[in-house]
Amino acid sequence: MRRTTTAATVSALALTLTAVGTTGCGGPDRLHVEGPVPSSARTASGPVYVSDAMGRPLRRPTSFGVTEHTSLSGLRWQTWGGAKATATGRVSGMWCTTDACTESGYPATVELSGLEDYENVAYYTRAAIRSSHLPPDQAAELRDVRLPIPER
Repeated sequence: MRRTTTAATVSALALTLTAVGTTGCGGPDRLHVEGPVPSSARTASGPVYVSDAMGRPLRRPTSFGVTEHTSLSGLRWQTWGGAKATATGRVSGMWCTTDACTESGYPATVELSGLEDYENVAYYTRAAIRSSHLPPDQAAELRDVRLPIPER
């Protein structure tokens, strides 16, 4: 009688382990995942900044030096704080050679991206500046500008 009980216990244990291995925990060839899909649209939980060329943190700036030789002015932000921030304004720099550019810059659109957490705030790490008036070499340089962020 004792053998039958032991055999029944071993069989029940084997069935239980097989059931757990093929359902709730998954196996090496069958991954089991639960929960919502992470969103690709990232937003910050605290204040969001962009650093100017000197590394100063700014929030929704109306103007700032994006590189050592290029500045943005008259910025009007349509979005801020999400995965991307977009604005319209003017771009100018030491590369300006026409009177129209040196006086007020060229009309431009600005897109900040690459939101990166830093302690309890976040910083945009990339800028794309577009203007149909830019010289080709300047347009290529401003298409993807790496922005400074504080050192960790």
